[in-house]
Amino acid sequence: MKTEHHEIVSKVPEVTLIFWVIKIFATTVGETAGDLVSMSLNVGYLISSIIFAVIFLTVVSLQINARSFNVFIYWATIIATTTLGTTMADFTDRSLGIGYAGGSTLLLTLLMLSLFVWHKSLGSVSIQQIRSPKAEMFYWVTILFSQTLGTALGDWVADTQGLGYATSALLFGAVLVSIAIAYFTTSISHTVLFWAAFIFTRPLGAVVGDFLDKPIAEGGLALSHLGITGLLLSLILILIFSFKQQAAQVSH
Repeated sequence: MKTEHHEIVSKVPEVTLIFWVIKIFATTVGETAGDLVSMSLNVGYLISSIIFAVIFLTVVSLQINARSFNVFIYWATIIATTTLGTTMADFTDRSLGIGYAGGSTLLLTLLMLSLFVWHKSLGSVSIQQIRSPKAEMFYWVTILFSQTLGTALGDWVADTQGLGYATSALLFGAVLVSIAIAYFTTSISHTVLFWAAFIFTRPLGAVVGDFLDKPIAEGGLALSHLGITGLLLSLILILIFSFKQQAAQVSH
């Protein structure tokens, strides 16, 4: 009898510098696109969240059912999580009335719970261990919570703490540089540092997006939501076409 051998194929990209550059652009798109629908089109945070939830469920289904790594589906799913994260965070913070601190605390709790259950179920939260649909589902739920938390955290620091968008961007940028230094110079778990960087790229994108499209009176540049979103999406496509991304190695 012949034994069938099924090759385990990763459907997430290798983590390189270009991965992080695209991730920051994608998180910034999430902020501007989320604001475009909820504010410029004036449909509100709840309806916007429903619209983006449908988009997210559609693309994440394509991602999970794909047989191999597809760079376009993967980044479309990331952008879907970050736009949904923007409107969900705004709905949680503003419409539910629990404020940025309350929203950030709630979302941090959900994120930690997601990571805990993932680790408890599969023994690892490393992207090198994503080798089943179940692991992928944990991966995308965790990413959605991290994107939503990042939006709330960015708004909390920029608005409530009064640092403004530009100063907040420098602060979150410094945090990411510190994580990068720790990656190369310490023995801290690379998995821990990956998720820390993944979380903090989101508030960086949030405050950069706000800096670009918020009114001048609020410390922004008052640029068009649609124009900035289109420009950032174009830059992401240019990077995807210019730099070939490989699937991450999967540990057996």
